Amino acid sequence: MNEPMERLKEKFKSWKRRLNTRRSLLFIFGYCLVLSTTLLSCQAPPNTTQQQVGQPKNTETQVVRIVRSKQLTALAVLEKQGTLEKRLTPLGFKVQWPEFAAGPQQLEGINAGGLDIALTAESPPPFAQAAGIPLVYLAATYPNGKSISLLVPVNSPVKTVADLKGKKVAFQKASIGHYLLVKALEKEGLKLSDVQSVFLPPPDANAALSQGKVDAWFIWEPFVTRTVQQQLGRVVTDGGNLRDTGNFFSTSRQFYQDHPDVIKVFLEELQKTELWSKDHPQEVAQLLAPVTQLDIPTLEKMHSKYDWGLRPITEEIINKQQQVADLWYNLKLIPKKVNVREGFLTPAQYAEFTPKDVLAKR
Repeated sequence: MNEPMERLKEKFKSWKRRLNTRRSLLFIFGYCLVLSTTLLSCQAPPNTTQQQVGQPKNTETQVVRIVRSKQLTALAVLEKQGTLEKRLTPLGFKVQWPEFAAGPQQLEGINAGGLDIALTAESPPPFAQAAGIPLVYLAATYPNGKSISLLVPVNSPVKTVADLKGKKVAFQKASIGHYLLVKALEKEGLKLSDVQSVFLPPPDANAALSQGKVDAWFIWEPFVTRTVQQQLGRVVTDGGNLRDTGNFFSTSRQFYQDHPDVIKVFLEELQKTELWSKDHPQEVAQLLAPVTQLDIPTLEKMHSKYDWGLRPITEEIINKQQQVADLWYNLKLIPKKVNVREGFLTPAQYAEFTPKDVLAKR
């Protein structure tokens, strides 16, 4: 009787040891599970943490591409001063400054996604709109007609615009040179068809004039001054009494919709630079001498050819731009009639990003 009882006691002790071992293992497993959950909960997902501190979800730096100006402009000064980059850094943007030969190429770049903000004369936008490019006009400049001139070779017999009849005239198609040539010819009772139009971008036209392949060239600064200084050409007339429009800053409809904050900062910094440039001709010349390839004294003299500061988009500007579009349509240089208003915004929309001192000029 005692022996069976001893065996039962031994079995009970063995069962108790196995039970305690299982409890220990379960406790350890549970503790580890709780510990791992606690550690994971201490590491919030990146997006959650960013939202809690009010940061944007996407911390990857984005790029805004603004056309590089190699002329005597506030835009060129803005690039050299670097203030725009500082303002855009908190918005998660850096700035790139791609180069384009002229306005039409810039708007092709916007359409292809290679440029975000362009600076062109009045004519490229209607051509682009006719091609279906969804542009948005952002702001305008003053005419600055004296900075565009008609050049001929130094020894050319051409003395007046009327002498151009039957001659070869080079210019960038759909550029301010193209527009002012039409205006200059009209003033003399001539038509565009009375001259031989040679469509060339500025570098090629420069070479063509110096090689005697064309008789004249309608072009802007700094090409004018460089050509005259190199004694490769002389000025017949400038656009001072011809030009009735200004330049435009423009963007794509998509960029305007996605980044109005970037546009606002850009125009604010640009207007500050316009006003600074107006009052500091010597400093501007020092900054832009390497850019324009002109000496400082020459740039200081050129400074007086310009009116500085942005202009707000007004009904007057919109109506004038429609006249420009109609001109090109009537000359059969664009395939369809363009309603330029499709590229303009409402006054309320412009008020959201246009600098207040610019709006005050309405």
